[in-house]
Amino acid sequence: MADAPTFAVVGHPNRGKSSVVATLSQNDSIAIAMEPGTTRDSHAYPLKVDDEVLYTLIDTPGFQRPRKVLAWLEAHSASASDRPDTVRAFYLQHRDDPHFHDECELLRPILEDNAGIIYVVDGSVPYSPANEAEMTILQWTGRPSLALINAIGADDHSAAWENALGQYFRIVRRFNAVTAPFAQHLGLLRGFGQLESRWETRLNSAADHLQQQREQRQLQSAELVSRALSDMMQLRVSGSPGTDSTGEQARQRLQQKWLDAQRRRERQLRQSIERLYLHHRVQRHENELYWENEDLFSEHSRLLWGVSRKQLATAGFGAGALGGVGIDALTFGTSLGAGALVGGVLGAAGSYFYAGRLAKWSLGPLQQGQRELRYGPVTDLQFGYVILGRALNHWFQVSHRNHAGRGPLQLEQAGSHWLAGLSKDDQRQLQGLLQRLSKGTTDGRRQAHWVGVINRAMDAFSEWRQTRDDA
Repeated sequence: MADAPTFAVVGHPNRGKSSVVATLSQNDSIAIAMEPGTTRDSHAYPLKVDDEVLYTLIDTPGFQRPRKVLAWLEAHSASASDRPDTVRAFYLQHRDDPHFHDECELLRPILEDNAGIIYVVDGSVPYSPANEAEMTILQWTGRPSLALINAIGADDHSAAWENALGQYFRIVRRFNAVTAPFAQHLGLLRGFGQLESRWETRLNSAADHLQQQREQRQLQSAELVSRALSDMMQLRVSGSPGTDSTGEQARQRLQQKWLDAQRRRERQLRQSIERLYLHHRVQRHENELYWENEDLFSEHSRLLWGVSRKQLATAGFGAGALGGVGIDALTFGTSLGAGALVGGVLGAAGSYFYAGRLAKWSLGPLQQGQRELRYGPVTDLQFGYVILGRALNHWFQVSHRNHAGRGPLQLEQAGSHWLAGLSKDDQRQLQGLLQRLSKGTTDGRRQAHWVGVINRAMDAFSEWRQTRDDA
């Protein structure tokens, strides 16, 4: 976008400036620390969509000596009409003075690049008149500006800040850089357009581009989930029984090979979605995708993301929609059953495995007196619902995570089932997809159709999560 707007993010040290830049530029590589002075020089972070710069954010150092700067300005200004020139004169005279390094660095993009001003304060800290020197200096620049109240701590002094900031800025918004929803990002862009008429069209267009990008990322995520679901439901591994082990040992080795491959594929899916949303530094409480004692093959995962008998009936599947797949088979009956927990290597990994129900065993053709042992594909559709539920849960967390977030990714769970929000027709379509995958009858010709079903499942999941979170 030609002449894309530039915004200088300014304020007192350790008030969340870098967090605001990280979120609004969708860049999680920006250093965020609790120690004052983490940012000593100004750095530009353009936000691009399809290689087109929509706007640029500049992370600046914090004010260090605002009262001394203001005293100089007041001593050299004759009237309100010369205030912008007086600020420029201060910058030109002191830009090589180490005592005013930080002030000159934050003024540089405002004076040299004609940047708009985003002034950030911490709403969890009580308002202090000491901030008025900073706000007065910014006001003297004559540049369009708005203020953000970014609450870092638990206390809330936002009301007092709003009253004070309103004396200096036309637009004052509460904006938590870590938790602010996407709609607030777009609202800030459109708000700045109201302050600078020559930016209004560009910023409205930027907001539209970002909304379209978000919708496209969801559709791309649906494609990634669809491919992973297909790969995992149809996975088959094979191996020779060997002559140095019993049949049971050979089966356990092959089952472990299948489990490991499934975990790798799920991890690959999650990493792909994180890259799609430009989250390259997500922290996890995990070991091979092990979240809060919730491994892919755990009883916990099955209960959370599987489909119970009641949910099957409520969701409108019914026995007829199962196409010959029994409800007992779908839900593994009412307990793990005898022999469901495989010992040895599988037990050491902490994984529960529903022997003889999750996938099928088969033998290959006779070769050199031995038949190849094969395991897979999945025959129990319950596993498909577990894969899909976990995938949508992860996608929701990543897609709603701001780039200022530095805490571990927490995949929260809930008691109700998200499928209830999906239309009856899409529930049947989803069931049909899992049946086709288990039978190996998908040939890719209906891939766009299945992606659409999963995309609508994402909408249903989002609505379910947001309704639950608001309750």
